[in-house]
Amino acid sequence: MTDKIALVTGANKGIGFEIVRQLGERGITAVIGARDELRGKEAARELGRPHVQLDVTDPDSVAAAARWIETEYGRLDILVNNAGVTVAPPLGLPSATTTGTLRRIYETNVFGVVTVTNAMLPLLRRSPAARIVNQSSELASMTRVMTEDSPLWPLNNMPYNSSKAALNMITVTYAKELWGTPAKVNACDPGYCVTDINNGMGYITAAEGARIAVRLATLDADGPTAQFFGNEGPLPW
Repeated sequence: MTDKIALVTGANKGIGFEIVRQLGERGITAVIGARDELRGKEAARELGRPHVQLDVTDPDSVAAAARWIETEYGRLDILVNNAGVTVAPPLGLPSATTTGTLRRIYETNVFGVVTVTNAMLPLLRRSPAARIVNQSSELASMTRVMTEDSPLWPLNNMPYNSSKAALNMITVTYAKELWGTPAKVNACDPGYCVTDINNGMGYITAAEGARIAVRLATLDADGPTAQFFGNEGPLPW
């Protein structure tokens, strides 16, 4: 069998870009999934990795990407659902949130993950030991955000936080469907990374934030499934 094949969504920059780079360093053929084809090509040239145009909010784009992977590789071993969006904090307050804003955030962070995962599942089932990693956030942890002396307490962004909490449950449901198979499905929090999504306000690098997703993407057979992890270990739901 050839090297493992991975797909990382939203991978032309930031954490996704670093996940591709780090998977590649492990000898894995990591495909850059990028909504913008030009940016995907630029990232592919920089990393020396393949790319595919993939807009997680467009089912036709996702289906075309799945067909391309099937044609090129015949299977998929690793899926990292990394693509994500947020909204500026003032607009994320519950009282300021519109249903339109919720739909926009959920289209990528929730519905997009389901669209991509379902499209890729037939290819993942061909892998001897598939791994699915969903990029969540510590802000999805109801336990953590309800700790008043925590730095997370004031970050009351309803569209983003609730979308990632929904993603955690999606992670568990896929893990249950694949229970008893070699496949493993987990969610992770990369930490507060310096990326475009927070206007560069993080305190760790994207490379550091990518490590937990890479670790979960390359779990051994005795590794966990249906769990939520940060770089320091398990996180409460």
